[in-house]
Parts: sequence; C-alpha cells; structure tokens
Amino acid sequence: MVSGRKKVLVALSGGVDSSTTAALLVGQVGQAPPYYGLACESVFMITSDCNRHAEKDAEEVAKRLGIRLHVLDLRGDFERILDYFCSEYMRGRTPNPCVLCNREIKFGRLWDFARDNGAEFFATGHYAKLAKQNGQVGLYEAADATKDQSYALSMIDRNILPYLILPMGDYLKRQTREMAAKFGLGTEHKAESQEICFIPDDDYAAVLEQRCPQVNRKGKIIDSSGNLLGEHSGAHRFTIGQRRGLRVAMGRPYYVVKIDAESNTVTLGPKEELMHRQLWATDVNWLIPEPTSPFQAKVKIRYNDKGASATITPNENGVLVDFDEPNRAITPGQVTAFYVQEGNDTRLVGGGWIERVGN
Repeated sequence: MVSGRKKVLVALSGGVDSSTTAALLVGQVGQAPPYYGLACESVFMITSDCNRHAEKDAEEVAKRLGIRLHVLDLRGDFERILDYFCSEYMRGRTPNPCVLCNREIKFGRLWDFARDNGAEFFATGHYAKLAKQNGQVGLYEAADATKDQSYALSMIDRNILPYLILPMGDYLKRQTREMAAKFGLGTEHKAESQEICFIPDDDYAAVLEQRCPQVNRKGKIIDSSGNLLGEHSGAHRFTIGQRRGLRVAMGRPYYVVKIDAESNTVTLGPKEELMHRQLWATDVNWLIPEPTSPFQAKVKIRYNDKGASATITPNENGVLVDFDEPNRAITPGQVTAFYVQEGNDTRLVGGGWIERVGN
C-alpha cells in the first residue's frame, strides 16, 4: 500500500459482480474511476466445503488485477448460520440464511477483518446504491430493478453504511458483463448463482436431515377445518404458498397455508386462505433513526417481491405492517423490508423478521 492512500477491501467471490467491482476499484476503466486514489485489496471467505471450488476463480481474478487476496476460513463462524437454518425449520418457519449471513459474516466478520488490516472502506458486488442525504448515508434500490439486492441487506448495521462501496448499484447486469469482458477478467460468462452457498445441488432438505435427523417425522396434512387430507414425511419439506409436490388431489388448486411444528401438521387451503392484510415483525433493524410514529412504505416480504403499499406502525415489540390490499403467502421466518420514496430513488429504511400474520 502506498503511504497516504486509503485502503479498500473488496469481498471477492470469483463471480462476475465482485470481480467487476474489484476492477472498478483498481481503476480498470481507462479514466479516473469514482474511487480513484484508494489502495485495493481483496478477501475470499470460505463458508463451507461447497464454496472451496470458487477460491481458484477468486485467485485468478486477483492475479489479473494485481491485487492481494486474503483467504479467510470462516467455516467455524458459519456454524451459527447453519444452526439458525436448522432451528428455524424445527420451529416450522422458513429461514433466510443469506440475510443473516450478510449481517453476521459478510458485513460483520469481513468488516472487522477489513478494519483490523487498516482498511477504511469495504466493498462488495451487491446490486444496491448508497447516497448521502442530510448528512446521512442511505441505502437504496439498485438501478437494475431485476437484480436489486437491497432486500438482502436490510438487516446490516447502519453504522457501516458510511464505509461501504457498492459500485454495481449503478449498473445493469448486462453492463456488468460487458465491463468484465472489457477488463479481461474471464468472468463475464459465469452463470448466476441460484443456490445457497452451503447447500449442495440446492437440496436443502438433505442438509437439514443430516444435521437434524429428528425432522424426519411423519405427520398429518389437513385443511383449515381440521379434515385429514393425507400424510407427510417431514414438515420441513413444505413452505407457505407451496402448490407443487403436495400429493393431495382436491379438484382445484390447494396451497400450503400453515405449518405447525408443535403438532407436526401441514395445513392446505385455497388461494384465498393465503391472503393476509397484516404481519407482525420482531428484531427490527433500522437503517435510519428509529421512527416512533406510523408511516407509509413499500413493503417487501421476500427476495423477489416487487413490494406492496402498507402502513408501518412501530411499537416496543417490533412493528405492525398493515397492507393496503391483502398480500399473498406471507411467511414467518422470512424478512420483511421497508422502503420509502425519495425523489426518483427508493430508500431502504429497515427490516424485521416476520413473526406471524393476521387477518
């Protein structure tokens, strides 16, 4: 590192987004980049045996860019994510390990590592934007609405926001691939990662059954009136809103509308039983000064959700979300994220874990 230059540490996974982020940070664009003057280093994190194959890709990118690559073995830390993953299914809930990993690992342990190694900034390839308003740094939806990842960042500590750099938030995905090709990174054709990093072949049930064999319990499949419809081999194989693989013929579409871990029952119902106007969220994380009165917001209840208008009412136990119109398949265990409009941009102001639904 050149004396006097501030350092940025970029999380490098070996994929197109993080590699292009790193390239922008070291100034591979033929002109002074927005981050000109920063000394760039990178870090690859090992979270499980499943992601070890990507380490070589990260090494190759770092070599091409001429930057140092740190490799952190965080498999021990990641046990917390695995424990959470299993415990949520044991409670009959659908976990969101990526959100927790962002808070605890990527923007937790990696940020600690960055500071311990003299970095003043931390960068990732997430599709989300940062902007300063009234002296505060806010987190916003990305320019590419189809790739926006702000929802997955809703639970990170807001104190880290002034030190983050998220270049991809200003680009469309096709532009990212074009830049990767232009920079000669060799990552422009890499496929999108659709799997959870610690789930081989996207078979979450196999991982869960290996770590928690007790989930393999037969139970009843019933309707909302308690009528027996069939039998299941494990409630962990179901999620709210699921229609396929139910193995119950009802003459019209039926969906999973409730999972009760205590009684080990899965309840099915028609589409209208999936619709709810309220949810309660706990362990709320605010990315703005904590509000004390109700406010209108766009609310997302899952990663690919476009969002729906609702009133957010904070209270001492979390928040009550009242949707303007009934919302479909609100799932306990998932995160709900709150957004407000600021001019032409949409700001993420907070999020919480969905505890239960109403109405």
